[in-house]
Amino acid sequence: MAAPVPSPVSASAPAAVERSPDPVRTPPRKPPRRRRARRAAWIFAGPAAVLFTMFFAYPLGASLAQSFTAEDAGVSRWVGFAQYRRMVDDPAFLESLANTGLILVVQVPVMIGLALVLAVLLNQSWLRFRGTWRAIYFLPAVTTLVAYAVVFQVLLKTDGGLVNQIVGVFGAGPVDWLNDPTWARISLIASLTWRWTGYNAVILLAGLQSIGKEQYEAAAIDGAGTFTTYARVVLPQLRPVILFCVITSTIGTLQLFDENWVLTRGGPDDATLTPVVYLYKVGFQQLDFGYAAAIAWVVVLLIAAISAVQYLAFGRERRR
Repeated sequence: MAAPVPSPVSASAPAAVERSPDPVRTPPRKPPRRRRARRAAWIFAGPAAVLFTMFFAYPLGASLAQSFTAEDAGVSRWVGFAQYRRMVDDPAFLESLANTGLILVVQVPVMIGLALVLAVLLNQSWLRFRGTWRAIYFLPAVTTLVAYAVVFQVLLKTDGGLVNQIVGVFGAGPVDWLNDPTWARISLIASLTWRWTGYNAVILLAGLQSIGKEQYEAAAIDGAGTFTTYARVVLPQLRPVILFCVITSTIGTLQLFDENWVLTRGGPDDATLTPVVYLYKVGFQQLDFGYAAAIAWVVVLLIAAISAVQYLAFGRERRR
């Protein structure tokens, strides 16, 4: 019997053992570009966010919580809205609101009107050294609040003040500018107007310069005079700028502290007392921090409410 013939496969080298292919090593996935950009933004904004939280957000929340508390023998206790109800029966706080309302009604319109007239004059092509005049009128805005208030305090002194010396030249007696309630209010309004008129004039001047000359020429071709041109062409286009000046002036008036504190300490007889000055007296002289915090939040709400009313009343474009 013949031996079996070996197959070609068995005759050759032993069968190779099947090996699984080596796994392909994929490179580590890079984070998406948007994620990297977000991470970089947090790295740069992180320090500012921490400082904002520590020095603004936390004190703001703490003051809101404190406005619902009162201290009794050094221990804070929750009193709810008692501090806010207390303001309704507080004659000094009501007087401070009345004084602030008087300044808003009298000083702010006069200041904005003078600033508008000044901006129109500074925008005239025939005026020489316009840059110098603009810098001169803007200088009061860059002086420190306390410094210019001290200057006005010296100028308005009853005995030996420069203003009373000028009044005496015309034969009038000395005026008690800072110790008479009526004259103290007038002095405060005059000092505020002196400081902030040039600031608002520069802002209004920027708005005037954005109006093209062709609009003035078109109004002249239509036969419009100077008054009509400014009333029908210029003022409607300055409406947003005027609104900005009015709102910022309102906010500044509601936060008024430095001028009347240096000039009169809120007197005489609370004639120049404002909510922020009263807040300072309550918080740092009477050490009633809960009531002071409540006053601060009422001022914040007043600023928001009055600014919203002004925007809704004057900020919308008129429908044609």
